[in-house]
Amino acid sequence: MQVYKSNYVQLPECVLVIGALDGLHKGHQTLIQHAKKRAEKMGVPLAVYTFDPPPKVFFQHAMLLTPLNEKLEKLEKMGVDHAVIASFNAQFMTQSTSAFLDEIRKLNPKEIFEGHDFRFGRNREGDIQTLRKHFTVSLLDPVLCEEGKVISSTRIRNLFAQGKSEAAYDLLNWGWMEEASLSSIR
Repeated sequence: MQVYKSNYVQLPECVLVIGALDGLHKGHQTLIQHAKKRAEKMGVPLAVYTFDPPPKVFFQHAMLLTPLNEKLEKLEKMGVDHAVIASFNAQFMTQSTSAFLDEIRKLNPKEIFEGHDFRFGRNREGDIQTLRKHFTVSLLDPVLCEEGKVISSTRIRNLFAQGKSEAAYDLLNWGWMEEASLSSIR
């Protein structure tokens, strides 16, 4: 997997996933799996555009679920070909919606896969409809747990804070990655 800083890469084409992806939980895994299948069908690489630190960690000092190096390892195991890392800081959060769209255009996405609540740009002005004006966008419905609740990084953080680590790890679903690593060693 190739890793780049934002604004320092141009790709000939790709299928793209954009998001904080903190935790790379079951919902994120499902999103990336759908995007990977589409990239394979189209014969193009899969790229992920993500943030370090995730916006909630920056703004709300929320617990970080996956440090960048761990996130990159997990993305590589999931078959991502290119990872673009945007430094989320005071300067980045003032970036206009159009400036963000210009950066995304450099990645030449044939299709963008997103979750339902994606927002971007200064004051979160951009949304899925904004993206759809410029790109082909596939929207993934929220992924639910067995209890019918949406799987989210916020929910996982809350479970950890309540001492419910087993439930949090179940939503993270990292066990399959460890098994995949071990089976490739055998």
